Amino acid sequence: MRITVIGAGNGGLTAAYVLAGSGNEVCIYDSPKFPAQVNAIKEKGGIKALPEDNGAKMLFPGFEAISLATTDIEEAMGFADTFMMVCPSFAQEIMFSTMLPYIKDGMKIFIVPGNYGGLVLNKMVQNSDKRGTDITFIDTISLPWATRAVDAGVISIMGAKEFMPLSIFPKVKRTEEMIKFVKEIFPIPVEILDNPLVAALENINFGAHPLFTILNMGLLENFEGGYNFYRDCCSPSIAKVEDILDQERLAVGESLHLHLRTELEAMNALYASDCSSIYEFNRGSSAHGKIKNAPANAKTRYITEDIPYLFVPFCELAKICGVEVPAAEALITLASMYNNEDYRKTGRTLAKMGFNHWTKQEILEFLGV
Repeated sequence: MRITVIGAGNGGLTAAYVLAGSGNEVCIYDSPKFPAQVNAIKEKGGIKALPEDNGAKMLFPGFEAISLATTDIEEAMGFADTFMMVCPSFAQEIMFSTMLPYIKDGMKIFIVPGNYGGLVLNKMVQNSDKRGTDITFIDTISLPWATRAVDAGVISIMGAKEFMPLSIFPKVKRTEEMIKFVKEIFPIPVEILDNPLVAALENINFGAHPLFTILNMGLLENFEGGYNFYRDCCSPSIAKVEDILDQERLAVGESLHLHLRTELEAMNALYASDCSSIYEFNRGSSAHGKIKNAPANAKTRYITEDIPYLFVPFCELAKICGVEVPAAEALITLASMYNNEDYRKTGRTLAKMGFNHWTKQEILEFLGV
C-alpha cells in the first residue's frame, strides 16, 4: 500500500521505518520549518534503526528505504489516500490545516496518538469549505513503540506494544470492510474501540507521565533528567496517587457508559506482562527500563502535551458527568503554575471538539453510545 506519514519526530520516523519494512511504499512529510529529518532521509535514502543504544539491545534494527521524503504538503497529500499523523497533539490542528485544501473523499487518517484528535479534526472539516468530505478518522490510544530519534534519520526502538486499541470515527465508517483495512495496514495487531472518547480515556500516558514529572520536578531539573523515568520516578507513595488517578478515570468512564480497562490491566495486556501492581510494572518494565530518559524540565511533552490534551478534556468530561476528580485537577493546577500557562483555557476543551455547551447525553448520542 501507499501511505503518507505526517510528522518526522520520534514516532513518525519509527512509523515510516516499520511501515516500509512491511513492504509498503512510504512518504514521510514534515513542516518546511523543521526540514532536518526530511533532508537526512532524502540524502540517505531511508531510515536506520540501531541494534544497540547505550549498551542496551534495541528492536528491529536495520535500514528501510523511504519512497518520498518531502516538506511539500501538496506532494505528500498526492502520494496516498491513507495517512498516519504521528505528531504531538498541539501540532495536529496545525498540520491538518495545511492538509485541508487537499483532502478528498475516501481518505483515511490515523491519528497516533488520538487524544480526541478525530473529533477536533472532524470539526475542522465541517467548519471548512470541505464540509461533507468523506473522511475516516482512526484514533489510537498511544504510540505503538517506545522509541527515540538518536540522530537525523536514525532511531532506537526500545519496545513495542503487543497490540493497539483504536477507534474508527464516524461510527458509520466502522464497517467490516474498514476494520479489515485497518488490521491489514496497521503495523501491529489492533483492537477496535467504540469511539474516540474511549481511545483518549484509554491512553496509557494518563497515569504516569504528568504525575511522575510533576512530583519529581525538583530532582529532574537539578539533575537534568539523569534518571530512568519509569523505574526511578515511581515510588510507593507516587504509585498510590497513580492508583487514585486511575479510579477517577474509571469513574468518569462509567458515568459515560464506556468500558475501560484499569491501568494495570492495560499495561499487562499491552506489554505481555503479569505484574500485580502498577508500582511493580513501572519499576520492572523491560520495555521502558533500557535507558535514562527522564525529562529535564517542565517543558517536556509529558506536561505540555499530556496536561492540556488529556487532562483538560478529561476534567471537563468529569464536570458534565458530576464526578469529582481532585487528583487530576491538582495536576493541571501545578502544571499551569510550572509553565505560566492556564491549561484549562489553552487546552483541548470540549468546545474545540464541537461540544460547546453540550450535555452528557447529547455527546453520547452524537457518538452513538
